[in-house]
Amino acid sequence: MDSRTAFIVVATTVVANAGILMLISRDLPAILRPAINFWQVGTLLVAIGCALFAFAAPVPVVLILVNSLFLLGLFGYHRALARFYGDTPSAIHFVPVVFGVAVVFWFSVMADDFKVRVAAITIAWVWLMLECARTLRSRNGDKAMSRSVLRVMFLVMAGFTAARAAVYFTSPLPPDFNPTTGNSFVNFITPAFMAVLPVIGTTTFILMCSDRLRRQLEVVASYDHLTGLANRRNLMHAGVKMFSRAREEGTGFAVAVLDLDHFKAINDTYGHGVGDQALIYAADRLKQSARRGDLVARSGGEEFVVLLDDLDEDEALASAERIRISVEKEPFQDGAAIIPITVSAGVAVHHAGDESFDTLLRRADRALYEAKESGRNRIVPSSFAVSGAVKPVWQDLDNSDVARKPAGKAVSDVPVLRPVGLDAGSTRHGGRR
Repeated sequence: MDSRTAFIVVATTVVANAGILMLISRDLPAILRPAINFWQVGTLLVAIGCALFAFAAPVPVVLILVNSLFLLGLFGYHRALARFYGDTPSAIHFVPVVFGVAVVFWFSVMADDFKVRVAAITIAWVWLMLECARTLRSRNGDKAMSRSVLRVMFLVMAGFTAARAAVYFTSPLPPDFNPTTGNSFVNFITPAFMAVLPVIGTTTFILMCSDRLRRQLEVVASYDHLTGLANRRNLMHAGVKMFSRAREEGTGFAVAVLDLDHFKAINDTYGHGVGDQALIYAADRLKQSARRGDLVARSGGEEFVVLLDDLDEDEALASAERIRISVEKEPFQDGAAIIPITVSAGVAVHHAGDESFDTLLRRADRALYEAKESGRNRIVPSSFAVSGAVKPVWQDLDNSDVARKPAGKAVSDVPVLRPVGLDAGSTRHGGRR
């Protein structure tokens, strides 16, 4: 099979591939379609260029048109990747297209020079391919293997393009040399090279889109759509892992369950839209005041949970108090309305009697009920509850790096009317506003 036939096969394969891409793009989300459309256009331009290269005589107008189509196809691939990652397009990326077409035009029409055309096209192709590889460089949170494979593909193709030019420059070429004939072994390799991006690259790009969708579904399944915090599913998964590690390794682990005080009144007075904004504001305060390693989750409604890893009881109380103060000290503002927001919290620290993470979570939940019953805007640790007594919650912070306050200062005097234990009644689904 000569190189002309190979170009025909490549053109047919690429057109079929572009058709399949067009069909499946309808099933992809609208946010990915612009990138898919650019890739599809790039693939079609390369296919048309291959067909013209195979069927038409290498006259100047054909040389100009074919090389223009190849360059625009590569430019389309770059735009597809830029749109995929949300990068702002720059006019500078069109420079290699203009440069390549201008040089091919001049050294085809004005002064026929095959090697100068090859040099110009090589520079333009390598430029665009390296730009595509740069766009595919390591992205935060994007660990998809398909991205790495496509990046390597562009780098390898840039290397092949440069090597192809080197062969043309160092090998003696006959006067009647034609890139579509069998006068050089490079001509047999070039059609396969031209098929890499339109065929293998397209498949890899589709896998990138598929991986993006998978990761988005994982986010939807694991995070609260309103606040961006971990949702209950994510909370339970992380909590079980942290509970198991604390049990096996003997490290500290605590759970703080927090609830916005009088949230129903905010909804009733200002409307549910303002209530949603208040939840977002409170969630942000929780994230800002929690430690980097702690998981902050919205478990439902106006209730939040913070998993406090590797803390003993005093440190867990100090951390929860810091969160409470962070929410209280900066009121939420909606237009001219200033709406004070406070939280009540129950804290439970892991001990040998806890059978599971759910057991620990229930203890914290019951302590939260005590905080609500005893006046709100306070922290109640389940293990500090003393029947029939008033037990101050103290923070001895001289040796703690969790928060910095004078040692021995009372956080709040919490009236606790009964013990908060494993047999206390649960109030998770009501009774605390």
